Amino acid sequence: MASGPAGRGGRGAALIGALRGALWPIPCLGVVLAIALGVLLPAVDRRLEDPAEHPLEFVFGGGASAARDLLAAIAGSLISVTGLTFSLTVVALQLSSSQYSPRLLQTFVADRVVQLTLAQLVLTFVYALTVLRSVRTESATEDDTAFVPRLSITIAYLLTLGSVIGLVLFLGHLARALRVETMLRDVHDEAGRTITRQLGDPADDPAGQRWPAVLPAGTPVPLPARSSGFLVGVDGRAAAAAAREAGVVVQLVPRVGDAVVAGTPVAHVWVDDPGGDVDAGALGAALDGALRLDFERSASEDVAYGLRKVVDIAVRALSPGINDPTTAVHALSHASALFGELAARPADARVLRDDDGTVRVVVPPWDLPTLLQLAVEEPLQMAGGQPAVLRRLAGLLREVAWQARGRALDDLLRGYADALTCTALRSTGIAEDETRSWRTDLDHALAGSWPVRRS
Repeated sequence: MASGPAGRGGRGAALIGALRGALWPIPCLGVVLAIALGVLLPAVDRRLEDPAEHPLEFVFGGGASAARDLLAAIAGSLISVTGLTFSLTVVALQLSSSQYSPRLLQTFVADRVVQLTLAQLVLTFVYALTVLRSVRTESATEDDTAFVPRLSITIAYLLTLGSVIGLVLFLGHLARALRVETMLRDVHDEAGRTITRQLGDPADDPAGQRWPAVLPAGTPVPLPARSSGFLVGVDGRAAAAAAREAGVVVQLVPRVGDAVVAGTPVAHVWVDDPGGDVDAGALGAALDGALRLDFERSASEDVAYGLRKVVDIAVRALSPGINDPTTAVHALSHASALFGELAARPADARVLRDDDGTVRVVVPPWDLPTLLQLAVEEPLQMAGGQPAVLRRLAGLLREVAWQARGRALDDLLRGYADALTCTALRSTGIAEDETRSWRTDLDHALAGSWPVRRS
């Protein structure tokens, strides 16, 4: 697919994506808000205070000692509850990730309920501490007058009640979030948003028109990578500007989500002037700054990562230590749905252009054969002796054949169907007639037909 001169996935978009997927930004905003409220509200209390008749007597009627005790109790209890709650949460998630997939921890960290609950608990704790510093007993002032910020203390009490309610709701949310069906749904939703954001909505471009990835003639020069990691994004504007400055056209070797190893080719370079040379050092440094590498894959721009996580759950469920075929069947259903979303969009290269509209950088796509291999190969390898999983794999192949008609997957699908039949006949008691019906259904789907089943 094409992008404009600026490209997609600039540094600003990368920063926003990183903040969305991090646990700390919203709690930190809560701390800042708590400090602001803890400073401003006692000032409001001072303006409202009237020694003769306090206008806020109906709010908090205790003295300075009672106020200090209340605020100290709120702060002490909340910080203990916060630490205990999230310690238990981490333990539960570690157990869950060991059973399903360690990569699911990313999805949990980006969960808004988790972030908002932590923000609420931390906000109340910091607010209580900040207000506590403004409470004055008679012995602590020069004129022997106590100061009790009644409005501020009442708000601290209300925030504590809100924290208790939020904690109860969070525990209920956690109980749902640790269910594998919820995890699969969350991964599916996250992957769907990434696919739509990166590949667009097929309804916006029904003809599937995309910019062609035209590369110059001649022999390209390989450009080695300077850093190692997973390619999680490309700063389109910076990459196109670097290629224009060097007078070259660049085609990246890795797709977004692939591993990059320092010293191995990360791109192929064509020089605009056939007789010219390219400054590999300067171009390599500029391109190294435009390619965003990380120690783990990210769902922000990687359209295949959601499918990878779903397949991980299916494979882990089929391992001898887990042996949960029902989870594998559910995961394969999500894999089929995600593949359908990917198949509805053209698997074209992403083309980055400079300000003059000249093609400068080509980012290779995740093609459908590779995605089908990702969805089927490992579950098929692990599905021996599991009739329900084998039947679901047969259904997945039929669904893929229907959704990807005319996308040059026929031979690959038939090859997987043959392997599936051999596995079923060798390792289970599934009848040969049933396996023949799998192949017949696949052929019908490839031909655009979905026969009615009659009992």
